[in-house]
Amino acid sequence: MGRNDKGNVGFIGIGTMGREMVRNLLMAGHAVRVFDLDEAALADSAREGAARAKSPADAAQGADIVITMLPDTPHVEATIYGEHGLLKSPPSGKLVVDMSTISPVAVRRIHADLQKIGVGFIDAPVSGGPVGAKNAALSIMAGGDADAFAQAEPFFRAMGTTITHVGASGAGQTVKLCNQLICGINIQAICEALALGRASGLDLNLLRRVLLGGSAASWMLDKLGPQMIAGDVSAGFRIDLQLKDLRLVQEHAQALSVPLPGTALVTSQYVDARAHGEGSNGNQALFRVYDRMTNQTTG
Repeated sequence: MGRNDKGNVGFIGIGTMGREMVRNLLMAGHAVRVFDLDEAALADSAREGAARAKSPADAAQGADIVITMLPDTPHVEATIYGEHGLLKSPPSGKLVVDMSTISPVAVRRIHADLQKIGVGFIDAPVSGGPVGAKNAALSIMAGGDADAFAQAEPFFRAMGTTITHVGASGAGQTVKLCNQLICGINIQAICEALALGRASGLDLNLLRRVLLGGSAASWMLDKLGPQMIAGDVSAGFRIDLQLKDLRLVQEHAQALSVPLPGTALVTSQYVDARAHGEGSNGNQALFRVYDRMTNQTTG
């Protein structure tokens, strides 16, 4: 990768979120070298100006920073510790940033292992979904050393608008897990309100508009409510990914002996949704659980 005045980025994981983040890094003037197991995703990013890499190590060549955006903890661990991983072949800029949602325990282990070889590591999960990624309007919650955060921040500016250093290594993931448990329980609450309104014969679009005008208003009600009412289950953030995040919430809470009964309940409903084939559908498909429980449908 040739030198770029804006900075060179290795980017690993160009799925629904990653491809938009890569696009915004390119638009901000960064040189980006991408790696993914999906050839079609690589081809799409290459058409937009990214260079193609053959492995994580190849993506790190000449990079000021390597960013990973992957589905789950094992994928990030493989990228760090694998045969062609970043522990053996770190970026020239000595900085790795994981923007996935993974285990805080794994994050702290990765941070310690990279630190031993003089490489900084930031856990910087995001909130805002595919729309936020597309609009470079993500909320980025970063954990790690202050110097490493300062080094990463200019690159974050290309992808997000709310960028916060929330604490030491693992803190970013912990904040994200708190975000995800609130999102999950909020979606469940909306499902229950709509199910009650539907059974009572209310106009659900009118119900939603009224609720948005009061203290029950939320981003989820605003953005996902219309899809629930219309029966539109098209994927933005998938049921499978939300269930993965809720699993991480529960694992972290159990390790700290913190009871989360609300999270446990909504997790069981996400399990039900996946068991009925909803895993690849969007988060709003949780309302289908209430369709089945009440023997009614919307849309």
